[in-house]
Amino acid sequence: MPAPANDNELLAVRVAELYYDENRTQDEIGALLQISRWKVGRLLAQAREDGIVRIEIVHPRARRLGVERLLRERFGLADAVVVPVGGAEDETLGRVAQAAADHLGSLRPMPKTLAVSWGRTLTAVADRLPDGWARGVTVVQMNGGVSVNRRPGGAASLAATVAQRANGQVALLPSPAILERLETKQAIENDRTVAGVLEQAASADAYLFTAGVCDATSAHVQNGYLGADDIADLARRGAVGDVLGRYIDADGHIVAPELDARTVGLSLDRLRAARTSVFVTAGRAKHDIARTVVSSGLCTMMVTDEETALTLLEEK
Repeated sequence: MPAPANDNELLAVRVAELYYDENRTQDEIGALLQISRWKVGRLLAQAREDGIVRIEIVHPRARRLGVERLLRERFGLADAVVVPVGGAEDETLGRVAQAAADHLGSLRPMPKTLAVSWGRTLTAVADRLPDGWARGVTVVQMNGGVSVNRRPGGAASLAATVAQRANGQVALLPSPAILERLETKQAIENDRTVAGVLEQAASADAYLFTAGVCDATSAHVQNGYLGADDIADLARRGAVGDVLGRYIDADGHIVAPELDARTVGLSLDRLRAARTSVFVTAGRAKHDIARTVVSSGLCTMMVTDEETALTLLEEK
């Protein structure tokens, strides 16, 4: 049985009702209840502290500042952006993508060179960047993404959109994400053009990336790089997802060195060494890989939805 409310608590409830439901001023409440204006203010503060009053900002571009602070403290992040969950998965992705676009435009100092990965999440971010979000930024593709099955809207168009809307330049990586033969991958990375793009990406001022899941919905399956059997094998070996096309376990370790050797792009160590690396993720399917990214030092900043953030914070 709950404990009976004391007189002060009941007074706080009455003050809160008058203030929030009836829009009375603190002076009016004080006169009505025959208490001082100072005490009205103190009781309103008590109502918030005791959970009698909960204020929620419901605008889709609102942020959960308290959760952001907890994320920064728990994982040692330089910054975190957390937005409310939408009514559907696509709505949540849209909110996170918009928040990431807003965050990208607010980075200070603005990076002169921005290295980007690819995928559905970052495509959504690029689509929401306004014209003039930055001036003269060079956008560099940091991992291979030429689609084997020629699916539209791939890595190149994503990077080009980000650059175009900043009135900047783009440096594309003309390579598939994963090659069938190690010799082919080595030859491609030794090509002067490809080597130049990778060198530019390695020295970028900031990195913008997402992560993929390890199941049949993986972008690598959809784009023809891997088959369902390949993904199943990676999962059996402990993979929780991929970052820059590199499949990792819960501790952030590469699970398939032979596959990793055929993957074109920057290494995960480069992300870990970056001063500014912005990780964008949304949705329940990505909780496992999101946990790995933030706990293994792959990002300095995170943009995500509230459910993902709380899931990460609830775990010891």
